Amino acid sequence: MNHWTELSIEYANQRSYLDDLFQVYPTIPEGIRDVDIKLWENVEKAFKNRDNLALLESLLKCALFPIKDSYVAYLKRDKEALKRNPTTVDRLCGRLYEMGLDKVYLRSSEPKETNRQIGPLFKRWLRKKSIGVEPVKIEEFLKIKGNAILDASDKEMMTFAREHLNYRHNKGLDFIGFFNGKYVIGEAKFLTDFGGHQNAQFNDAIATIKTSGVKAITVAILDGVVYIKGNNKMYKEITGRLRDENIMSALVLREFLYQV
Repeated sequence: MNHWTELSIEYANQRSYLDDLFQVYPTIPEGIRDVDIKLWENVEKAFKNRDNLALLESLLKCALFPIKDSYVAYLKRDKEALKRNPTTVDRLCGRLYEMGLDKVYLRSSEPKETNRQIGPLFKRWLRKKSIGVEPVKIEEFLKIKGNAILDASDKEMMTFAREHLNYRHNKGLDFIGFFNGKYVIGEAKFLTDFGGHQNAQFNDAIATIKTSGVKAITVAILDGVVYIKGNNKMYKEITGRLRDENIMSALVLREFLYQV
């Protein structure tokens, strides 16, 4: 098995893995969302008057719609659909009235889900010099002769990788570094559970390390449930079919980079 995968599994199962990982992914829920005062006044008025169209028109302008329903996204993108689909409007409003105005407000102002906050945290951790070097912008990155980490937007990283490293995969990158004269690129994922969206995230990272023709060492910087020993798909993959790939926790990334 890849030494760094093995080290990550040992770390996750024998040490204070979650405590240490919190330094990388401090997923503290944000405060409640602000709901525009004027917008909420319109919601209250429509709710009290049982004006279904006005109620939905106002709530669809909120950052978070108070109920989860498969038809809401469509209505957000086509406001005229409210007038064409009275049964859907009545159905949604029936649920809202049943909830009561106070609960509608609470749902509309809920904080963002933790897993939606995770994306930028890995790069923020890198900027704290957690790897030992401070990430730099593209101009400086191209000039540095020693070890370096690129600090750039997702689009800039993709462009750099395409132009300089022959990267042809359609997924963005979270990490581009230059250590011991070698480029290292990869995606970072915090996999919080098994199944569904998390499996897709896992597959995205694996597709990156499997990209052929890249003029760089490719890594999948994975954390979370992937290292839980057992019969789950992710663990079976990294210890089986992917046992020789560079799959590792962010917590062992520094050691990996200085020995490439």
